[in-house]
Amino acid sequence: MKVLQNKISREDINLLLTASFAAFITYLSMYAFRKPFTAATFDQLSLWGIDYKILLILSQLFGYTLSKYIGIKIIAELKPENRTKTLIYLMLFAWIALFLFAIIPYPFNFPFMFLNGLPLGMIWGVVFSYLEGRRFTELLGAVMASSFIVASGLVKGVGRYLIDQWAVSELWMPFFTGMIFLPILIFGAKLLHRLPPPGKEDIILRTERVPMNYADRKLFFRRFMPGIIFSVLIYVGLTIFRDLRDNFAIEFWTGYGYSNTPALLIFSEVPIAIVVLVIIALMIFIKDNKYAFFMNLTVNLFSGIFLLVITILLMLNKFDPIYWMILAGFAMYLPYIIFHTVYFERWIAYFKIKSNIGFLMYISDAAGYLGSTLILLFKNFNPYQIGWIDFFKISGLITSLLIIILSLLTFFYFKRQHINPRIL
Repeated sequence: MKVLQNKISREDINLLLTASFAAFITYLSMYAFRKPFTAATFDQLSLWGIDYKILLILSQLFGYTLSKYIGIKIIAELKPENRTKTLIYLMLFAWIALFLFAIIPYPFNFPFMFLNGLPLGMIWGVVFSYLEGRRFTELLGAVMASSFIVASGLVKGVGRYLIDQWAVSELWMPFFTGMIFLPILIFGAKLLHRLPPPGKEDIILRTERVPMNYADRKLFFRRFMPGIIFSVLIYVGLTIFRDLRDNFAIEFWTGYGYSNTPALLIFSEVPIAIVVLVIIALMIFIKDNKYAFFMNLTVNLFSGIFLLVITILLMLNKFDPIYWMILAGFAMYLPYIIFHTVYFERWIAYFKIKSNIGFLMYISDAAGYLGSTLILLFKNFNPYQIGWIDFFKISGLITSLLIIILSLLTFFYFKRQHINPRIL
């Protein structure tokens, strides 16, 4: 243990700045290929009785969800030397799909949103594989994760600006938004490619990260099956609420009579990103992996309680919708980003199992996006025709209760694992 150091060297600072900046701009740029089309309304368009915007969201979501199932294998087995070319190929595939979406006329273009989503679901795993297993993974992951808090509102704001100020059609807007961010994406990928691998101290503190074959994945799942199931169900609830908030924020704002949606889309996300970034980044100072792991579960629990309280106040008309949207985003994004940056990272480090985050994360994502797809189908086809504002309120209520109950179950499961651990 003599190799461990308490001081942060100049090389550490350079690595932190370069890696966090590279991950931030790379993942932010990915959103420019995924989310801008949701800033359009596609008014008066429908197909098979489905609102066309919902059909496009579903098409992309089907591709994105399938991508997560594929990623359980691809990302878990990804070798370091193949990361950068995999990242570039996936993004080019998504951009070409947006071009085809623009040139193929309605209603025959919706399948290209499926093709657009198919590669994008694996981008997180590729980018995060550069960051995991380091002493500063929480900070690096928090910066990367804060990008997708800001990015969704930012790229939708850019997309809406192209429509409103440059008269770009709703069909071409997603392609041109991607083109604007393409140079940033390429620059970020080049910076990631130059990052050194985790050093000896990183490996001692956080456990070596290695590709996982089928046998490794099966053994890991059997070892932690109840904990994985509880954790995945929490993540499913968070993903559903996040996707509703992301994809239908415009409907929420207009339902309350707000008209300046581009500004609101960006304003409502920036405070969340700052606060969440600070909270998660501070976790790098928790050296004890066991303590950090259970701290994450505690934060999840209190996030659920907070979301429950403010949602009840909104339902009683005792809370401003703008503040609810911001604070509900905080209560959802904090545990959501904990899953992406800290929870699985400390899980692996605590039990000292040579593995990688990609396996756990892609099981969670696969289930989460399947849940989002089913909820959208329910929203469109249920006979009650619940308005978007009421649907947001109900979703917030259910999500909060789900987080509270499952966080408690997960906490007690892992407490028992600590008392009576089994060897993998």
